[in-house]
Order: sequence, then structure tokens, then C-alpha cells
Amino acid sequence: MFDAHFILLHVDSPAASARFYAELLGSEPLEQSPTFAMFALPSGVRLGLWSRHTVEPATAGSGGAAEIAMMVPSSEAVDAACSDWRKRGIAILQEPTDLDFGRTFTARDPDGHRLRVFHPFPEQA
Repeated sequence: MFDAHFILLHVDSPAASARFYAELLGSEPLEQSPTFAMFALPSGVRLGLWSRHTVEPATAGSGGAAEIAMMVPSSEAVDAACSDWRKRGIAILQEPTDLDFGRTFTARDPDGHRLRVFHPFPEQA
């Protein structure tokens, strides 16, 4: 059966992206080199940041066409996370709002990758 263990983002500067995610996640990378950085997320999934200049095969894509979604324990936590991220200088693309699946906001990392924080409405949980 297929199971995802890694999220790999192609980034312009692994060092700059590693600083961004270290601050956001509150943890340092498990490994880091000039072309790659790897974080362990609390869920067990790994987040890899791979230089778009050295990834093989070469990438033609850029950030913003997909999202990393993070579920939080309440609608209030959505609002609090957005406020915290704004104070950190993270670009907010969508202010906290209620959509058909729950309360959510969307932000952008330095390479344009979308980060969605959400809490599902009870009927969706």
C-alpha cells in the first residue's frame, strides 16, 4: 500500500528555507548540506528542502501550485497561529475565514509554497 513519508519542496536556497522552517517549527533540521535540509515533523513525516538548482531530474515547477496543510485543535488556534505568523513577518495570503470544510488561513513560505492551517468543522472531523 502507498504511504507518504516525506514532503520534498524544491527551494531556491536550502539554507534560507531551513532558517524559515526552523523558526516556524521550533526545531532544527535533522540534517543539512548546501543543497538539502531535512526536518522531522511531529507526525513522523519528514520535510525535505532540496535545492531547485541541483534536484534530479531538473524541476520546471515553482511554489504556489500545492499546499502543506496543518490541522490545529480549534478554530481559536487557527486565529492565534495566523496572528503569530503575521508577527513573524510570514506573508498571509488568506486571512482566517470559514470555508465549507472548517476555519482556515493560508500563508506563503519564502519560495511561494502555500501553507494552510485549518480546524475542521465538527461534521468533518
